[in-house]
Amino acid sequence: MNSMLFKLTTGTIFSILVLSILVNSKGDSLSVTSSTLSNEMVDSFDQTHSDFDSLLKSYVHDSRVDYRGIKKSPDKLDAYLIKLGSVSETSYENWAEEQKLAFWINAYNAFTIKAIVDNYPLKRGFTLVGLFVPSNSILQIRGVWSDLKFRAVGKLVTLGEIEHEILRKQFNEPRIHFAINCASKGCPNIRSEAYRPDIIYEQLESQAIDFINDPMKGVKIDHENNGVKLSKIFKWFGKDFITRYGNTDLFNGRNATEKAVLSVVVNYLQDQDKKEFLKGNNFKISYLSYDWSFNELNGYNP
Repeated sequence: MNSMLFKLTTGTIFSILVLSILVNSKGDSLSVTSSTLSNEMVDSFDQTHSDFDSLLKSYVHDSRVDYRGIKKSPDKLDAYLIKLGSVSETSYENWAEEQKLAFWINAYNAFTIKAIVDNYPLKRGFTLVGLFVPSNSILQIRGVWSDLKFRAVGKLVTLGEIEHEILRKQFNEPRIHFAINCASKGCPNIRSEAYRPDIIYEQLESQAIDFINDPMKGVKIDHENNGVKLSKIFKWFGKDFITRYGNTDLFNGRNATEKAVLSVVVNYLQDQDKKEFLKGNNFKISYLSYDWSFNELNGYNP
């Protein structure tokens, strides 16, 4: 009996692995477009991002998003997506850096919302990832960052390309990691307003302060056990902070990435006791669990 149970369990696990590989392989070969497309290029663009700003004010409350509400009334989102896709490359190249930065942060967040509402309500995927993450998670959308394509500046881009090839490579602004939102509770809070070129840096400052001072997902300091728990965002993207924050006399003996990350944390922490604890440089770093469940208003109840 026990032998048969072991064989059955092993066989079942093997079958799940094979099916997962097949499904993922199929997904890797697909290129899915998930946006309203427009071939009409324009030279003018609303730099206040008023359509997106209005949508966020209507559907984002206390850093939670009413995805169901947006799905029922998608007009504001669709209108904004058309405008993102209709910007001509010539016009874009003449923009100021603040305009480009606000554009791509807003585009990332708008496309993420679009990916969610297009697939809402989500169903647990029969893949290794799908089986081990919450059912109400963006990770249930196969290829959400690599396969889904959206139109911006007249071309098709993925969320991964916006994050890694555009925002991370073209701008020396690591605070983007506090602004782009992955529709998950572990992410920095989504604002109930669009990013605007005239106040973009003030908005990024606000995002950094809110995130780093949130012990549930940003930075948690444990004085008693000489420990500091950081968001995994700092583990995944810590090197992005070196250029701007790595030149510090603090945290000697640590590697360049840790010095830069800890410098960011000290810069934005508002509790003076926590600042002094960090400056003592006598602690171990570990990382908070990342909550991949939806940042949905009123919970997930499809």
